[in-house]
Amino acid sequence: MDASLPTTASLAVAGPLVVGGVGTHELALPSPDRVDLGGRCVVPGFADAHVHFPTWATVRRHLRLEGCRSVSEAVERVRGALPHEPADRWLVGYGWRSADWRDGREPSRHDLDPFTGDTPVALWAKDDHSLWLNSAALGHAGGNLAVAGGVVETDENGEPTGLLREQAAWRFRERHIRVSEDEYVEAVREGIRIAHARGVTAVHDKDGWLGAAPIWQRLHSEGGLSLRVWQSLPHEALPQLESLGLRSGIGDDFFRLGYLKVFMDGTLGSRTARMLDGSGVTITTRTELEEIVTRASRAGWPVAVHAIGNAANREALDAFERTRGEWRPRGLRPRIEHVQLVNLEDLPRFAHLGVACSVQFSHAPSDRDLAERFWPDVLDGAYAFRSLQESGALLANGSDAPIEELDPLLGIRAGVLRTLDARPAWRPEQALSVERALEASTVGPAWLSGDERRRGRLLPGFLADLVVLSRDPVASPPEELAEVAVVATMVGGRWVHNPPPWD
Repeated sequence: MDASLPTTASLAVAGPLVVGGVGTHELALPSPDRVDLGGRCVVPGFADAHVHFPTWATVRRHLRLEGCRSVSEAVERVRGALPHEPADRWLVGYGWRSADWRDGREPSRHDLDPFTGDTPVALWAKDDHSLWLNSAALGHAGGNLAVAGGVVETDENGEPTGLLREQAAWRFRERHIRVSEDEYVEAVREGIRIAHARGVTAVHDKDGWLGAAPIWQRLHSEGGLSLRVWQSLPHEALPQLESLGLRSGIGDDFFRLGYLKVFMDGTLGSRTARMLDGSGVTITTRTELEEIVTRASRAGWPVAVHAIGNAANREALDAFERTRGEWRPRGLRPRIEHVQLVNLEDLPRFAHLGVACSVQFSHAPSDRDLAERFWPDVLDGAYAFRSLQESGALLANGSDAPIEELDPLLGIRAGVLRTLDARPAWRPEQALSVERALEASTVGPAWLSGDERRRGRLLPGFLADLVVLSRDPVASPPEELAEVAVVATMVGGRWVHNPPPWD
């Protein structure tokens, strides 16, 4: 993954490092162990640049609603799960998407109330921006549902239907749907094992808002953290960071506080993406973002901005342009998360300003039907990964798990093939080469976390974070990428998944 040395026939590892060249051999001597790959291929460890890791790990234990094609089908899954849930616990589900439903209507508490009784039910949409509640769950709020930047859906009588969106949904979760630290730690520990089995050696975690830092730190102190974490914090934490004098990068090789997260708008699936036609939900205005970036830059923190719609992306770029005198001289690396719809006039601005595109290749095939339905007149700027890459913008690929699955090889296939099912490629002119998709899954995320001289490539002096694949994805025909599989994973010179020998 380096232009001067794209491939090599062998690799020496000593201690935590790839070795070779002046100086690196002084840190540790290579062991006499030799691993014959037998025709397999090694690439740098995959980094997921956008994952809600504790949420993803916990959601794996919840009721799953993906694939439901109607309200009634989702309701039947809830009905079937109720007998297996403790009477004193919330029933939490995840993954419904009303835009996929045949009847086309939004769900309400009235769909759940006839059989859920006093059991509070909370069902998250696939995009995590809408929450479907029954009356028992709504009762926990005592009518306190309205929040700035949130939507409380109401019926013709002005009563809540049980649907909350954006900030209203997130504030409800913070106040009423409790997950203990012990539950999170147990789920994350198992999630790390799964991530390593999929070749993931590093993540940019987005769950700072729920207090993910203590979860990671506890695992680290117990010797169970083998994943490198670049942690987000909500921008609301900035006053505390300023008062403590903490700057981005504090931590060690496995856990660091990295950047601040801001939301500009909602999502495509919830119809809350901020659009140039005036539709959508504004969570943060351009002026507010300018103030946040200015203050964060002076405190030494880069900012990551969630922007889905073309208006949200334009306003985020405007804010970064107006504040570049603050962040650029300090060497901070701003990023826009998702970049799902960009006006063609704004597309070259990412490279021009030096704002990275933190994208999710899997979203394109997953969202294709919704994009064609809701954005039919602006598709030229939708999920335009190749256009962004060719403009010179830096791409960092992630999964957005649990919205999509945490699986880098699946994401690479989505970026190259622009389809993950039997349908033809969607907007194939935006497909990436395997090399560029690999780069976005290794080199790009390492640069964003300031690790471009330590991770993302397999060069002397770099950390020995690597993945053994069953075959070379670059040499494989694109249509055979599904046959490429993770064989083993190494982090810092230590096998964390399936150490050799292999059959």
